[in-house]
Amino acid sequence: MVMKMRKHIKLTAYLSLMVAILMVMGNACSGFKSEDNITENVGDQPIPLSTSEKACVDLGWNRSILKVNNIDRKVMWKAPVGAWTAGTIVTLHGGGGKADDFCTGGDLVQPQIAFTTLALQNGFAVFALDSTDNVVTDSWGRPCGKRFDFSVMARANIDLPFIEMALTSLIPANRPAGSNQKIFVTGLSTGAYMTIRASSHFDSLVTAFAPVSAGDPYGTDTICDPTLSPRDSAIGILKDRETNLEIITDNACLSGGGYPSESVWESQNPGIKPKFKQFNHAKDGIVDYTCAQKANLNIKAAGYTDAGAFILNAAGAKNILYHLWLSAYNQPMINFFKSL
Repeated sequence: MVMKMRKHIKLTAYLSLMVAILMVMGNACSGFKSEDNITENVGDQPIPLSTSEKACVDLGWNRSILKVNNIDRKVMWKAPVGAWTAGTIVTLHGGGGKADDFCTGGDLVQPQIAFTTLALQNGFAVFALDSTDNVVTDSWGRPCGKRFDFSVMARANIDLPFIEMALTSLIPANRPAGSNQKIFVTGLSTGAYMTIRASSHFDSLVTAFAPVSAGDPYGTDTICDPTLSPRDSAIGILKDRETNLEIITDNACLSGGGYPSESVWESQNPGIKPKFKQFNHAKDGIVDYTCAQKANLNIKAAGYTDAGAFILNAAGAKNILYHLWLSAYNQPMINFFKSL
């Protein structure tokens, strides 16, 4: 048993380290401050653009900053010229990432950039929200690095007020007259867990949602113990509540006894709840496919209509690269949103 646990911890550390390396490769220009001071909707003090944000602005993107609970929250956004004929897509990046992964970066974020380019070409405005950094904590009060606050805890959620302000204030304030008012939400990894959490919590505001590489936010706990992962940007691991297994484990979310540990799903109880479509790879090396299956069951049980998951597969073993946003997801997701 001890040797098995050691092997599991080593595998966890290896996978976490590999993801950290991949994120650094994909976002080589992040973290540097620019001398430029192009800001919008800023609170008391202007915040300089980072190098990657400046690259987005040079490509026609806007940066807005919302002050939420005394924290400055960043949003990168771009819209078609004139009316937004197809509506708005809100995107949530993965753990350790940032909003500008959807407008600039290295090879590994190119599928995300291709998605927002395709969205704009199809008449959608795109609002990419940025997570906090070491503000989110786990149940023990340990900081979790740069990630969205998807887990259900006793404390107040960090990101739901931010997302609400984006949905109810920022987007309407910038939406031209005559635009399609539908709002769609998508995200990757922990951003996809947050996609499910936010889209159910604000289900009277969201038309549809499409999580990429995610499990069930209402039945997954964030364990931000730095000894469990060498990844500084998104500390710790995720565990399924029913099995108490880390989500990378084979059959991690396969529960034979139902879901008694599931938190109550939040809803504004609209007359018609949003549709959803999951995007996963069956050989995802970070979120075991059983976790996506568990999410599917619980989303449907909460009253949301399943538009049919888009699942990729491949021969061979699990691979952490299959956890990333893949180009094959782009057109089917756009087709799904445009069909509503």
